[in-house]
Formats: sequence, structure tokens, C-alpha cells
Amino acid sequence: MTVAGLVLAAGEGRRFGGPKALVRFEGELLVERAARALREAGCTPVVVVLGAAAAEVARAADLVDAVVVVNDDWASGMGSSLCTGLTALTELQAAATVVTLVDQPRVTSDVIRRLVTRHSPGIAAVSATYDGERRNPVLLDASVWPEVVAAAVGDVGARTWLDTHADEVVLVACDDLGSDLDVDTATDLERLTHDTAKDSA
Repeated sequence: MTVAGLVLAAGEGRRFGGPKALVRFEGELLVERAARALREAGCTPVVVVLGAAAAEVARAADLVDAVVVVNDDWASGMGSSLCTGLTALTELQAAATVVTLVDQPRVTSDVIRRLVTRHSPGIAAVSATYDGERRNPVLLDASVWPEVVAAAVGDVGARTWLDTHADEVVLVACDDLGSDLDVDTATDLERLTHDTAKDSA
């Protein structure tokens, strides 16, 4: 079964000072990095949801291998972006998708690939864990998308559905492969850049 990929990259990045899709890290934009991680993990198609500054992001980013859709209701929160992406994937007849966030550059292709390998028919969802806690990314089977969409309100994505269907979620430890560290502010980016440089020294 081929698993698709979904990048949620529609936010305005209020705390950062601009859309995080346009933030550059290790030589590429975060939106490019997120799409590449999905593609390298074998996910196809890869759908990228843009919103704030969508035209600017589309011009600046190399997303030629992705299906780009725009969430005009991006200001209402991440839930609407998830719904926009899942609607697009439904039209593309995808069977499942890994959902990633644009501001988590340490979610690598290895993390995504580990989730994909744990998915099979009959499994509703697979989620990464770090320190034993369920975190991002998450793989959602198409069979549960209508329920996920119904529960995705405001700035809540799939979390409500995952919380209420915990017994249907396969948890996969990914501490050895990456983390779901958020880049919410410029200070976060500086710290991540410093730590990455130190680790590679």
C-alpha cells in the first residue's frame, strides 16, 4: 500500500515574525525540507497546504514534486489546513497519509519511514513517540479521515481524534531517529542551528 504525505505549512508564524514555510535551515526552506523528508521516505503523492503568504511561498520554494493546495481559511487554525489537505488526498484517492508540520525540521525521512513500515490494512493510525509521549508525525489511514476532519476544529488538528481513539493508534518510538522540536521563534532556530553545528563537529 502506497502512503501519501501531507505537509501543513499555512500558518502566519506570528511568534516567529513571518511564515515559517519561508524560514531557511541548513540551506533549504523548512517547507522544502518537510516535503523532501516525505518524498525520501517513499510517500507519494506529497501534498503541501499553504495559506499565509501562499503566493510568496509558492514563488520562493521548490515544490515542483509536490501537489500544492491553498487553505483560504488558514487564519482559523491548523484544523482547517488538515481538512484542506485530507480533502485533496481524498480526491487523489490516497489510501493513507503521514501528516507533518512545517516547523519540525528534525522529523526526518527515517522517522517517517518507520511509521510507514508499521502501517498495514486494518491499522487506523500510527504515531511517533519521544520519551514515551505520543507526538508528531502521525500516519492516518483513509478510513478514519472523515472522523478526523469532523474533529479538527480551530487550532486542533488530529489530536482530538487521536485522544479519543487511543486504542486504535499504534505507537512507534522514534527517539533514536529525530524529534518533533518546534521552531516557534527566531531564538528556537538559533538554538537548533547551534546544536546541529555542535553535533556535526
